[in-house]
Amino acid sequence: MATIAQAADAPEKPQWRTSPTASEALDAFFREHPEARPVHTQRWDVSRSDIYVEDTWGPIFAEMRAQEPINKVTGTPYGDYWNITSHKAIQHVESLPDLYSSSWEYGGITISDPDWEKMLAEPEEERFQLPMFIAMDRPKHTGQRRTVAPAFTPAEMVRMEQDIRMRTAELLDSLPRGEVFDWVDKVSIELTTGMLAILFDFPWEDRRLLTFWSDWAGDVELSLARPLDDERRSVLHEMAAYFQQLWNQRANEDPKPDLISMMIHSPAMNQMSPMEFMGNLVLLIVGGNDTTRNTMSGIIHALDKFPDQRKLFEQRPELIPNAVQECIRYQTPLAHMRRTATEDSDLFGHAIKKGDKLILWYLSANRDEQVFDDADKLDITRENARRHLAFGYGIHRCVGARLAELQLRILLEEMHKRRMRVHVAGDVERVRANFVHGFRKLEVEITSF
Repeated sequence: MATIAQAADAPEKPQWRTSPTASEALDAFFREHPEARPVHTQRWDVSRSDIYVEDTWGPIFAEMRAQEPINKVTGTPYGDYWNITSHKAIQHVESLPDLYSSSWEYGGITISDPDWEKMLAEPEEERFQLPMFIAMDRPKHTGQRRTVAPAFTPAEMVRMEQDIRMRTAELLDSLPRGEVFDWVDKVSIELTTGMLAILFDFPWEDRRLLTFWSDWAGDVELSLARPLDDERRSVLHEMAAYFQQLWNQRANEDPKPDLISMMIHSPAMNQMSPMEFMGNLVLLIVGGNDTTRNTMSGIIHALDKFPDQRKLFEQRPELIPNAVQECIRYQTPLAHMRRTATEDSDLFGHAIKKGDKLILWYLSANRDEQVFDDADKLDITRENARRHLAFGYGIHRCVGARLAELQLRILLEEMHKRRMRVHVAGDVERVRANFVHGFRKLEVEITSF
């Protein structure tokens, strides 16, 4: 297969067509084909998206943690899988990456499976597989992760802090007072897409494309509507064509600190196949967009829900660094990760068979009563808030965790500097998904404290 370096030049400017968002396309599909809507019949089948959009997932996971924190459900729309719901069990699984694989070759990192039948029927060169380093095992994972890791070192955080603070301050100063607006659109999306554009040195005027691609790439529920596969492929191929143009422009330039340049000048990544390039773009875009974006919204919603904690935030700004960790724990922007057993094993008395799918519910681990007292409450003074698993654990822990923490800390600091109090004042619409856990709309109004 041709590598990115050998691939034909992309067009000067891809011809973008008007496309619905992933959620719009999925909603339209199920309206037109109600018979295709997935049917979930088991209480502990927490792959059902309705419990997340309705925010009713908490008691179900609490019941599992109390009765059977490791349990298997069968015959779901996503097939058979193990629920791993406790903090201890998830850390154990993640600490054994050779036994419990992340590789795309076994199914990858989400609860959905590739359409193996369709894929195997296609010529190998046409198969739509998206290898990415989070969905790889050692040693390949190690080399590719090391390529992008320098973009997220403590020194890089110091270098970027002033720019992030300036952009955050300008945006907060532009927000309307005395009227209701959507925080997700005006703040969360704008700040995170701007950060991604800087990381990729991406054309600023097109930055909202990053959000559009992120939603199509990260919506696990699309796998339940196979007729949308071609639409998703088309969107992601457009994404790859755009980035290939940027790759070609920078291939003969001196190394720079943006992520594309790092890939070009890395022996571990500069001979990637087009599909591998696309897969790593998806990882970096979804990882850098959905997670921070949804925590920025989750912070506002949580502080409004717990006014005593908002008062503490207003009175004690020195708590902000810990508040960031607690808000990440409370929100948990990615609900799960998936691992696949490479051999038969015993997991705390449960017989795991080779090929079994294990779903690590970070959402549940971060509410584990054995680790976090009064876990369903936001507590910005919580001493062990940093023990959250929202960034994962072990060799696959989020490479961009420091940057996410930096962006969230600066947002809270700049809000505090302006004595900005944000009230939920209208519609709250959550993402209908079992992977990305967050908000599609959060209508708010700003006052002062």
